[in-house]
Amino acid sequence: MKILHTSDWHLGQHFMGKTRQAEHQAFLDWLLASAITHNADAILVAGDIFDTGSPPSYARVLYNHFIVALSKTGTRLIILGGNHDSVATLGESKSLLAELNTCVIPGVAVDASEQVLLLKQKDGSAGAMLCAIPFIRARDVQQSVAGQSSDEKQLSLQDGIFQHYQALYQRALEMRNELGLPMLPIIATGHLTTVGASASESVREIYVGALEAFPTSAFPPADYIALGHIHRPQKVGGFEHIRYCGSPIPLSFDEAKQAKEVLLVSFNHEGLQAVEPLAIPRSQQLISLRGNLTELESAISALAKGESIWLEVLVSSDDYLSDLQSRIKELTKDTQIEVLRIRRERGNVASTWQADSKETLAELSPADVFAQRIASEKIEAPLLIELEKRYAQTVTLLQEGKA
Repeated sequence: MKILHTSDWHLGQHFMGKTRQAEHQAFLDWLLASAITHNADAILVAGDIFDTGSPPSYARVLYNHFIVALSKTGTRLIILGGNHDSVATLGESKSLLAELNTCVIPGVAVDASEQVLLLKQKDGSAGAMLCAIPFIRARDVQQSVAGQSSDEKQLSLQDGIFQHYQALYQRALEMRNELGLPMLPIIATGHLTTVGASASESVREIYVGALEAFPTSAFPPADYIALGHIHRPQKVGGFEHIRYCGSPIPLSFDEAKQAKEVLLVSFNHEGLQAVEPLAIPRSQQLISLRGNLTELESAISALAKGESIWLEVLVSSDDYLSDLQSRIKELTKDTQIEVLRIRRERGNVASTWQADSKETLAELSPADVFAQRIASEKIEAPLLIELEKRYAQTVTLLQEGKA
């Protein structure tokens, strides 16, 4: 059996005033062609199909057109909800999409056995059991207990997630025995942060992240664990069978140099056989340059003049330049280079805060603002850890609409 493991599409992302529609269309066209070329039996999307719970209409059109086109190939599609996705939005078309060979698991089901699926190969034979686990919200697996401390709540949540994985894995074992196929491979999915995973600035903290990540040892002994949420493709803990495939396009400038990929995963009756990265073509260049104005002038001149480039500039100078934007704009004149963000690198915290009134919010992420505010105070380690934890929890509550 062959599956394509992908995640974190973030359809509808609005990136510093730019739409990603053309990039996402190019990716989906490539993914469809790849499914045909490699004769994939299924595609797993491990969360964050959309960038927001209320995606723009063009993002829904991309989603729907891809599903219709894929259904004609015989490749099954399994959609798992992520922390960016709305359970209601994904779930509203679940029954309709089932008629198009697409299974949507928007959130944790009331009956957990609904999340255990038999994946068939194109010839109709059984290929694998799937523990289809989307992003797990605290309310899905955790009951509120009066008097619990923050740490106790976090440990309770982690245990709830562990129990959910174990329950689905045990159900998968039972189902394959009922089918008389005790050697059938078992695949699990997930949308969370795990111990040792390397994230990027576009990855929002999720509640699990406040637990210093979900331990790799807590996963059940599935043949393959297809993960989403972290945008950089990587093995987890060095394990061949626990993988993040990463996002298909760079979603922030610190992802600009990453090779984006989809994973072609092959199984037989003995379990996992191979994991082959398929490089995704880049349709829009993102480049981040760093240096003083002299160095930047040389670096910008070296860029391809006929290619569309979205550029971030980090100016390494402690001196505030009132005409910085106009200087950079002059360097990119008569090119296909668009400067989306200019940031100033400062040598110390004091100079950063002295220039506060001159630095715009467009140059900063919420995490940057929090970090700068914390850096301006002399806070001892225990309190600092608690403040960072509370900040991560507050961000999560806002993203889930609870605050």
